[in-house]
Amino acid sequence: MANDPGGPKRHALGVDFGTSNTVAVARWPDGRARPILVDGSPLLPSAVYAEPGGQLNVGRDAVHSARLDPARFEPNPKRRIDDGTVLLGDQEFPIVDLISAVLARVAEEWHRAVGPVLPDVTLTCPATWGAARRTLLAEAAARAGLERPRLVAEPVAAATYFAEVLGRDVPIGSVVVVHDFGAGTFDASVVARTASGFEVLAVDGRDDIGGLDIDAAIVEHLRTDEWQRILEPTTIEERRARRQLWDDVRIAKERLSRAQSADFVVPLLDTEVHLTRDELEKLARPVLDQTVRITQGLLRWADLPEGRLAGVFLVGGASRIPLVATLLHRELGEAPVVIEQPELVVAEGSILADAALLTTGAAAPGPTAELRLVSTGRAESSLGTMEKADSDPVPDESETVPVPRSIVAQHIPGTTGLQPAVDPWPDADHGHWVPDPQATVATPRFEALPPVHPPPPDRTPSGSRPMSPARPPARPVSAPPQAVPRTRSQPVTPMPPPARVAKAKPPARVKAPKQRRPRRRGGFGRFLKLMFSFAVMIAVPVAAAVLAYGYGNGDSIEESARNLVRDILDITGMRE
Repeated sequence: MANDPGGPKRHALGVDFGTSNTVAVARWPDGRARPILVDGSPLLPSAVYAEPGGQLNVGRDAVHSARLDPARFEPNPKRRIDDGTVLLGDQEFPIVDLISAVLARVAEEWHRAVGPVLPDVTLTCPATWGAARRTLLAEAAARAGLERPRLVAEPVAAATYFAEVLGRDVPIGSVVVVHDFGAGTFDASVVARTASGFEVLAVDGRDDIGGLDIDAAIVEHLRTDEWQRILEPTTIEERRARRQLWDDVRIAKERLSRAQSADFVVPLLDTEVHLTRDELEKLARPVLDQTVRITQGLLRWADLPEGRLAGVFLVGGASRIPLVATLLHRELGEAPVVIEQPELVVAEGSILADAALLTTGAAAPGPTAELRLVSTGRAESSLGTMEKADSDPVPDESETVPVPRSIVAQHIPGTTGLQPAVDPWPDADHGHWVPDPQATVATPRFEALPPVHPPPPDRTPSGSRPMSPARPPARPVSAPPQAVPRTRSQPVTPMPPPARVAKAKPPARVKAPKQRRPRRRGGFGRFLKLMFSFAVMIAVPVAAAVLAYGYGNGDSIEESARNLVRDILDITGMRE
């Protein structure tokens, strides 16, 4: 094992090959560590551009070249790791060559910064990657000149940094929640401290939300009719202005993590824009709420006993936004820990995580349909009381339980729940992200589906195509599984497509019979009663008037009444 405490110390290089950016950290034998700078920045874009002659440019050179011919550009090789080959322009390139080109730039900068020294190399990868993906990553590193790389799961590297570099107390049996919010993806992990180091208990996340979604929301918020030629460029100048706009928006977003306002100028239009932190938080809230819900759901499933949570650690560049920590603190009741440069955590932590190395020969837990859950035997045995109750249905260890297609919402890579899509590399096919066929964790069973999120957009800024239409709904943030079985070597069993069911014709509409209105009875009697009522209404005031008239002439009431009766009988002809 490299850097054995009993042996001589050696130089070490930790590399975090990310979806959008790659970060490398160098560590000297005396314990000093610093990031490897590429073009003056610790972030190397993981992008690749193929020249017509077949040469591969990486990093910012690739991003700049993409303005000339976006079809030769691949911004996210990590998403294409299962594709075998990638078409760039009119040439196909093995995906291992694209990844190797990015890592070769890291090796070049290492020798420029440190000298001709062969380091102990550690590479990080998602905890859900299987043996095939890990083997391909190790092969790409070897081709790039990074010999005999050791692989470490990303959340394990972050938890190691939390305990070893920050000096946080993480007793054996406790867990650390790693909230990894990067430029293009988000992952939440529950990592347990065991006697041998750290192991991943559970992980969930989204491959289609990140800091780029917040950039897209800002651009859409500031958009006006005059921006159309920038957001839908047709010339090289407009593409350059578009790239400049997205860079300025990203820089303004990062400044608002430290200041209350930021200003920048829209290229081509010479328009000054003033953006405040309140506006940023309002625009970022839909994305951040999703990350909080995912983390909450993961903790509910883990069902941690009281006092087992050692801390919540924020990593990834997008975690700098102050609202991230505020929302998590409010919902989880635990103040998260975030450092000034959270994007460096995984790379440096991987150097120290010797006890949690992954091999390329044995399969590791992989993505399981929509909710990705990882269960490790040693970690569970060390926690004891964290195991599920006997009443929970636990499938056989050799059984895999696929998720029925009927209850899985469609998942569209490259989408979020924000405004319409804005994609800077329209001709680059970067929407691929499929489950690892080598993954061996059985798919959990779902009791019920949570509400589906609204239609989300592309995250990556676009270089030459118009705004994309709204996408279908993304998958639910999380779903409550009943149990997570552990398997030894069986791959995830895919569900066969559902049988096509013939649609029955709708029943013919039958006209309801017309109901006959019931006949009214006793109409003449009601008529007589009505006429009698009118007669009484007329006769009473007339009789009163006649009586009053007679009384006024000196007649008695009795005499006036008799005269009135005689007059009525005379009028009706009833008097003899």
